Amino acid sequence: MTKAFEFGLDTFGDVTRGADGALLPHAQVIRNVIEEAVLADKLGIHFIGLGEHHRADFAISAPEVVLAAIAARTERIRLGSAVTVLSSDDPIRVFQRFSAVDAASNGRAEVILGRGSFTESFPLFGFDLKQYETLFEEKLDLFAALLKQEPVTWQGHLRPPLKDQLVYPPIEHGPLKTWIGVGGSPESVVRAAHYDLPLMLAIIGGDPSRFKPYVDLYHRALNQFGRTAKPIGVHSPGYVAATDEQAREELWPDYKAMRDRIGKERGWPPMGRDEFVREAGHGSLYVGSPETVARKLTATIKALGIQRFHLKYSAGPLPHEKLMKSIELYGTKVIPLVNDMLA
Repeated sequence: MTKAFEFGLDTFGDVTRGADGALLPHAQVIRNVIEEAVLADKLGIHFIGLGEHHRADFAISAPEVVLAAIAARTERIRLGSAVTVLSSDDPIRVFQRFSAVDAASNGRAEVILGRGSFTESFPLFGFDLKQYETLFEEKLDLFAALLKQEPVTWQGHLRPPLKDQLVYPPIEHGPLKTWIGVGGSPESVVRAAHYDLPLMLAIIGGDPSRFKPYVDLYHRALNQFGRTAKPIGVHSPGYVAATDEQAREELWPDYKAMRDRIGKERGWPPMGRDEFVREAGHGSLYVGSPETVARKLTATIKALGIQRFHLKYSAGPLPHEKLMKSIELYGTKVIPLVNDMLA
């Protein structure tokens, strides 16, 4: 793989089916995620990201704990979140947990901070959804201060102030690599530039090229703030199989199950096959043979000028064995093809 572009994988630890068709226990799903990350490391994939959720259909509520387990069994792959819901967490504890992962992995930790697309963590941890924006803004401001690894003097409105406070353990070598995850808010794009942090775009529907204005806005904001260029990444769902037909047929029922379950909560209509085919053909669903996925991924890289791509490889109850095969094809077929197309 070339150093000019990085390829990653993301998962929310979707609860999957076992050999008997029944849903697996959360504990087994977590063990399977660790095996998936081990395979990704062996294949030379650059990054694995674990999402934070607090609901029955996703098994991972504490990504850093699972990342530490992955760190013990891997050598090269970078380890991060996808995303950490900073709004309902404590910035100091988030920094400390990822600093511990960084130490355990010999410098491979990253964190992607976001507000999250689900809100279950707010009532669970006693936060008011009416403060959705304020919580993230204030906590990000504190987290940015922690990244300097200097005594922190800080004051906000939602927690007591800090004066000359050191936070332990420090990152051993350089700052903790921190991204801002953005789902489509221009304000969040500008915020990432303001704090001089890389941008991770979650593109989960529609033509990826429609996010080009956000990329342009980020570059303009960096320039206006006097910042140097920072990496931009994209997170999108996908699935790889030997042929386009096989990939679509295997993914469709489980992807629909996930999409309809979440859509019902949010007032969306059920997903039809036409919508699925449209997203696979021209939208942000990277599903198909290695050649098809590679061509689509290359087009996205060129259209947006990004430096990293994360394939959200898990989708509803799609079994672990199929996910492992998809990861294998992504690492051994898709990535080399993309590198050849970009050369």
